[in-house]
Amino acid sequence: MASVSSSILPMLMVVLMCSHVGGEQGSYHKINIHSLLPSKVCSSFKESASLNFTRLKVTYRHGPCSPLRSHPTPLHEQILDEDRSRVDSLRRRIAAAATSAKLDRQRGSQVGSKIPVRPGSSVSTGNYVVTVGFGTPKTDQTVIFDTGSDITWIQCQPCVAYCYEQQDPIFNPSASSTYANISCSSTYCSDLDTSGCSSSTCLYGVQYGDNSFSIGFFAQDTLTLSTAGVIPKFPFGCGERNRGLFGKAAGLMGLGRGKVSLVTQTYQKYGGVFAYCLPPTSSSTGYLTFGAGYPSSNVKFTPMLTDASAPTFYYLNLMAISVAGQRLPISARVFNDAGTIIDSGTVITRLPPTAYSALRSAFRQAMSSYKMTSALSILDTCYDFTGHSTVSIPKVALQFGGGVTMELDLSGTLYVGNQSKVCLAFAANGDDSDVGILGNVQQKTFNVVYDVSKKVIGFGPGAC
Repeated sequence: MASVSSSILPMLMVVLMCSHVGGEQGSYHKINIHSLLPSKVCSSFKESASLNFTRLKVTYRHGPCSPLRSHPTPLHEQILDEDRSRVDSLRRRIAAAATSAKLDRQRGSQVGSKIPVRPGSSVSTGNYVVTVGFGTPKTDQTVIFDTGSDITWIQCQPCVAYCYEQQDPIFNPSASSTYANISCSSTYCSDLDTSGCSSSTCLYGVQYGDNSFSIGFFAQDTLTLSTAGVIPKFPFGCGERNRGLFGKAAGLMGLGRGKVSLVTQTYQKYGGVFAYCLPPTSSSTGYLTFGAGYPSSNVKFTPMLTDASAPTFYYLNLMAISVAGQRLPISARVFNDAGTIIDSGTVITRLPPTAYSALRSAFRQAMSSYKMTSALSILDTCYDFTGHSTVSIPKVALQFGGGVTMELDLSGTLYVGNQSKVCLAFAANGDDSDVGILGNVQQKTFNVVYDVSKKVIGFGPGAC
């Protein structure tokens, strides 16, 4: 296999009342404080598969269940600072896409001879990983899955300049009997946001908001999700130049809505349907499924919205928030002006400042009997539960279009640093015009279903 020319590196460094869901009775969670603290023991998981249904184990990448567990656990401040970088990148990407679309409408789209310069994709520091197989015979690779990205890529031999350290052996394309590079004339190559050519072979490049990047050949090979989930000739990035904060993962699985995403490429097999459940703690496991056989009990669906200028992202209509059963006095316009996306890679949900201010005020009032403590990075509503054996936490619920109310699990309401630093797991955007983001903390324990064919997103409580 040829090497990626160093001259392509700069050119490719671009940046890409209602039906209620969930919860116990009453308006407060009353729990033993020690149940909030992480365990060092991993719970069990059993993979299952059928002809139209593929299920993978999901683990928190820094927890005891993760195959990447030898990687040092980062400090909470580092996780939250990286999350802030990701969110900043998402905002820039969406804002720049909207500006670009506006300019295209004004002057008409023109095809140039240069690779377009685009703002970066979201930072690839997602919290959750799955293990899949590439090639024939298959080589297991543990990858971050990300609904905010389209291209799937892994590190490949030879690393022309550098590869970052990963847990699994780096994929060797020459050892796979089904590997093939993709031609520059292929429609797969033209579907990439950023591409180049080397001797008529397609090159891809993706740079993330923290200056992490992956560059290499755009190729095809067999992707094995499970015994029943084998995808021949799956297009993916075979990265020979890679650097970044990927935490020993082999690469990234793109579950966005773009043309090169796994969801689009497996549409005939799985019908554009996938679902996941993010575990409540770092010491438990969840799942990622493909196909219509996802667990369907108690799933309620809200419309999946689309922004034509940012087609990768899954938008939904957040309409209202309640605390301890009381709806907050927030105008629906506050949520509608900027819109809201759901993102598996963002940790903390971001709200318009007007909405967050109302949530924070109500939450603090309901928690007035507990001692507040200093902020934890972006989280400004934190409590010291030292000396408490049990605590009562007000329930928080999010109301979406279609009459769906998502009553958050306790694990989706709080971010736990330690017993003396337990924080409300929401943060404010810089401005009401910034896009809102439903982060992965709030999604914990829900069966989150994406059905692209029906254009709906579903939530089912207590799934893992």
